[in-house]
Amino acid sequence: MKYVIWKAYWDYEKEERWLNEMSARGLAMSDYSWCRYVFADAQKGEYNYRIELLENMPTHPESMAYLRFLEESGVEVVTTYMRWVYLRKPASEGAFDLYTDLDSKIRHYQRINYFWTALMIAEFGAAVANLGIGIANLFLNERLGNFSYGNLIIGSCVLALGILFLVLDIPIRRKIRKLRQEKAIHE
Repeated sequence: MKYVIWKAYWDYEKEERWLNEMSARGLAMSDYSWCRYVFADAQKGEYNYRIELLENMPTHPESMAYLRFLEESGVEVVTTYMRWVYLRKPASEGAFDLYTDLDSKIRHYQRINYFWTALMIAEFGAAVANLGIGIANLFLNERLGNFSYGNLIIGSCVLALGILFLVLDIPIRRKIRKLRQEKAIHE
């Protein structure tokens, strides 16, 4: 039987834990699209799940080669969404870790950091443009059109989104810093 669950996650590690909890309940993820998870009945704890942000889109030759390598290693690609890939491996095959060394963990967190930073910069740019147009238009007695308040509202909303992306990126930056400190200790 199929089950559809609508749920939003900003933190991929929490999402990963939730997918593994669902597996422990006997539900195996079979598909994902924006905030929409599809599950099917399975044995309890049959799979372990991992989520990874690829360097390139899944259709890029490097990503395709990497995903083929994972499949040859016994890892199943459940689905992809933008640059995110949802992976699973039978729990009977033991632990499922994608990153076995500090350098690969740091690189993965940096990819996520760049992702949030790019979104944050785009939102701040749109906010500055909309707020600037709105304020300038108010001072010019709406010679540029009568959408000044609309620009101010849109600018405020995208500014809030930019701040949200900044806040969401803070834990990722802390993890990168912690992993770099750990690496420095081991060297």
